[in-house]
Amino acid sequence: MAAATAQLASFETGHGDMVHDAAFDYYGKRLATCSSDRSIKVFEVVGEQITHLADLNGHEGPVWQVAWAHPKFGNLLASCSFDSRVIVWKEVSDNVWQQVYQSPLHSASVNSLCWAPYELGLVLAAASSDGSLSVLTYQPDGSWYADKIDGAHPIGCTAVSWAPAAPKGSLVSSKAPGQPVRRLASCGADNCVKVWVYNEPMRQWVQDGTTLTGHTDWVRDVAWAPSFGLPMNTLASAGQDGKVIVWTERQEGGWERHMLHDFGGAVWRVSWSVSGNILSVSDASNRVTLWKEAADGQWQQITQ
Repeated sequence: MAAATAQLASFETGHGDMVHDAAFDYYGKRLATCSSDRSIKVFEVVGEQITHLADLNGHEGPVWQVAWAHPKFGNLLASCSFDSRVIVWKEVSDNVWQQVYQSPLHSASVNSLCWAPYELGLVLAAASSDGSLSVLTYQPDGSWYADKIDGAHPIGCTAVSWAPAAPKGSLVSSKAPGQPVRRLASCGADNCVKVWVYNEPMRQWVQDGTTLTGHTDWVRDVAWAPSFGLPMNTLASAGQDGKVIVWTERQEGGWERHMLHDFGGAVWRVSWSVSGNILSVSDASNRVTLWKEAADGQWQQITQ
């Protein structure tokens, strides 16, 4: 069978310094980029035609990451920065953006952010070098309610990822679907991955199960795979130690650890395909590789 090929297009962003992140919106028609030049740029993408639409300025330090909200909430973009802030931007008219919220919660660089599944409402989680996570929830009156998980990773939090909203196993269960799940995964400079769950009676976030250990250096990224209600939860973590680990939640509780690969150098980012069966890995050698689990449970690289 012939290998599939993908077209790669490059373009000049116009940023004045290093670009740290690029994110497509839900429909893949708009691209947001962010940079050490403290700015965010929004582009329209039509085939190979890329058109600059807007510049968003408001951060006072390098901008590390950007994320689009689900389109049911309108054109909303979140960003996080070395300046300790999370900013939510809204397109109020064609290519005109305004800041609609700034998070005041953190005292150090905010390194990562992630919108919750739309079933949970307009909710944003962020991870900071001050060791805390924050969960920001939009309220019916137009305000934002801010939750904070202090000391999540005492040396510093590097990334955060939401679990799918569908309860584990709901797709193959004969029972009626349960309430949407509120779970998070985080990682940090303590070499660990942790899972958090929102405890409704206590009205607070608590750690769910034991800490996941296996990395020997900072864990740079964590990504929760889409599950669509299948009877399995899967996480991937990327380490400064060069390792990518895939974690599978057991039916009886706890997580099994599977080494995907040792890249021999720092791994920066991991990201799942929409179907949740292909993992992309970005490492310090400036390579992006794609991996898929074989029938025998071993992970195989499907790109050269």
